[in-house]
Amino acid sequence: METVVLDQIQYKGDIASLGRRLHIVQDSDDLSELKQLVEEAEAIARPKVLHAVGYIEERGDEHVVIGGTTFRSRILRVNLEQAHRVFLYVATCGTELAGWARSLTDLLRRYWAEAIQEAALREATRALQRDLEHRYRPGKTSAMAPGSLGEWPLSEQRPLFAALGDVQGAIGVDLSDSLLMIPAKSVSGIRFPTAESFESCQLCLRAGCPGRRAPYDQTLYERRYRDG
Repeated sequence: METVVLDQIQYKGDIASLGRRLHIVQDSDDLSELKQLVEEAEAIARPKVLHAVGYIEERGDEHVVIGGTTFRSRILRVNLEQAHRVFLYVATCGTELAGWARSLTDLLRRYWAEAIQEAALREATRALQRDLEHRYRPGKTSAMAPGSLGEWPLSEQRPLFAALGDVQGAIGVDLSDSLLMIPAKSVSGIRFPTAESFESCQLCLRAGCPGRRAPYDQTLYERRYRDG
């Protein structure tokens, strides 16, 4: 599978947005310290993306084969019913920013650094979407991430990383023994063309999730994904 590396992504901190996110009062000493921290981060941040286009070779009831790699998930398989190609990816805030954050000893500054890493990761995901649009013109797409649902568990990180090849060598992202990504501010998944928008949140019962992107749909699974 031919891969593409995006490693020239610039992180430019949005102080106003970060200040609101962190509940920092305008014109305060804390805001001045945050600006200093953002300047440090901007000097070293290197967000990165690894992605590849894959073609669907086989579909079963609860699995799909993409570029020779088998992914097991009833929900993923149904979501890819009308797709012939998909986009596998890993995006990260970068090892440089993660190492800088770990070096901070002040707890408040480390908390702010978490938000900065998240902002850098968003820059990486935006760069991914722009590059996919530029290269492939896929039209409307949705995505699924391993571990986002019980029916596509975190163990599916293994085939995803295997399909993409040397992810650690390409962009510095590795898997821990528990299959969490290192650096932690990284995302992975499969993006696919779709006529109808899909978010894993629609099938997730977790209440109060700060990352929720869509409301829970209590009838969606029965309507679309129940076997038979």
